[in-house]
Amino acid sequence: MTEVEGTDTRTRLLEAAADLIAATPGEDFSLRAVCDAAGVKMPTLYHFFGNKQGLVEAVVERGFDMYLSAKSSTESSGDPIQDLRLGWDAHVAFGLENPGFYTLMYGKVRPGYSPEAQSKPSEILRGLTLKAEQDGRLVVGHEQAAAHVLATNIGVTLRLVIQGKNDPELSAGVREGVLAAITGTGQSEPGDGRLGHAVIERAAANPDILGETETQLLIQWIGRLGEV
Repeated sequence: MTEVEGTDTRTRLLEAAADLIAATPGEDFSLRAVCDAAGVKMPTLYHFFGNKQGLVEAVVERGFDMYLSAKSSTESSGDPIQDLRLGWDAHVAFGLENPGFYTLMYGKVRPGYSPEAQSKPSEILRGLTLKAEQDGRLVVGHEQAAAHVLATNIGVTLRLVIQGKNDPELSAGVREGVLAAITGTGQSEPGDGRLGHAVIERAAANPDILGETETQLLIQWIGRLGEV
């Protein structure tokens, strides 16, 4: 078997396992079924992965590689909160497009255990919330903000995977709710310090209204006024 053939066979096994998992979320799957779907014999699967756990871990790792590849192709808006918003939508889209991988990446829970491959996306998320905190955009610590976003993002995505269809209204509603909670923009009133936050977040979420340059200037001005 050449190196290219080996890579193709390994990929077929990973994709076959992911498809079987997607077809029956939360249920077990057989290695025999994976081999049949990939068109290989059992010894070939053991050659690449050693055992069932090795296959599962490889599927998780490939899933995160695919996820990070998709995220890297998305350009930053230049605004951390808007990037959180874009990241949320990209997360949901990945889960719906790759339910088999996603179910293993985030749906298989073992108390006290977090896949090593999960650390990179979490690091990217914390980087965004840290930037937002440094810009004075959060009313909670950046670690707590990242935890709120991740927990709700995963919950919504798993819900949609189970439903087998997208629900943009549900996703956007929960997304804006958690962003309002971490930025303190909910139920703002005149004279309330949260009003400035609300204006900032509305402008950041709709940069096309004023234009990107003007939006960034507005955010800076309101931020400075809040320091007075």
